[in-house]
Amino acid sequence: MSALLASLLIFSLFTSATSLSSNYYAKTCPNVESLVRKAVRDAATSDKKVPAALLRMHFHDCFIRGCDASVLLDSKGKNKAEKDGPPNISLHAFYVIDNAKKAVESACPGIVSCADILALAARDSVVLSGGPSWDVPKGRKDGRTSLASETLQLPFPTFNISQLQKSFAQRGLSLDDLVALSGGHTLGFSHCSSFKSRIHNFNSVTDVDPSLNPSFAASLKKICPVKNAKNAGVPMDPSSTSFDNKYYKLIFQKKVLFSSDKALLDLPKTRNLAAKFAGSKYAFTNAFVNSMIKMSSITGGQEVRKNCRVVN
Repeated sequence: MSALLASLLIFSLFTSATSLSSNYYAKTCPNVESLVRKAVRDAATSDKKVPAALLRMHFHDCFIRGCDASVLLDSKGKNKAEKDGPPNISLHAFYVIDNAKKAVESACPGIVSCADILALAARDSVVLSGGPSWDVPKGRKDGRTSLASETLQLPFPTFNISQLQKSFAQRGLSLDDLVALSGGHTLGFSHCSSFKSRIHNFNSVTDVDPSLNPSFAASLKKICPVKNAKNAGVPMDPSSTSFDNKYYKLIFQKKVLFSSDKALLDLPKTRNLAAKFAGSKYAFTNAFVNSMIKMSSITGGQEVRKNCRVVN
């Protein structure tokens, strides 16, 4: 009963946003998309890690209290905000959203939410990385609550398929969404801490997870020794700045970093979807777009912040 109540409590934080619209700012801030796109492009030109960072930031925002920009709020006094929670310590590129917000506020003060700016920035990040574009539904509001303790609700790299399915279902997301959104791991970098349990002291029988490709595991062990690997890590895949479907191919080659990645092989449905996406970039990108729109349409905010780092 307690588990059921917990699930209902989490789900109650999320509401599907029927009021969102792709032309929400058509009259009030018609240039919002170009302003955000410029901020993202300018940042990505000087730092190739920016697109992956913004996509991850949007995902981490939506999975806590809905897509309400609560991940952007700074800690204040005794309140430790989401961005300082354990899973979010490695989030970065908040300055890109600050820059976009400043430009948007200059053009249309008090109109566009930080949550909408983050959703647009995530889309633009995918496009800049060679991925698909889509019409982002807009009209989100910004939240006033941000708690580091709630970041423990995020799906962890160590999750098995049952834990992943439960986490996504609590947000109204299906197994199809789970497999498609996992493809976001085609971009970015992972620190050793997120996968070290697979290459060191895996269990009482073996040091390395037997589901890892042996040569791949050996290469990871060199980069991530037992000690002195605090800031070390590796790209999520060899083409980690390009939005492609190689991630799914790596799953079947046993060359993915996270337990949660290889977990997609553990159910017939998720395995079949992963195989479909491995064989067709077109199928993957179509599914990814649909699932991104669905995830980013989970709302929960109350205001339009003037500054994305503080409540009004």
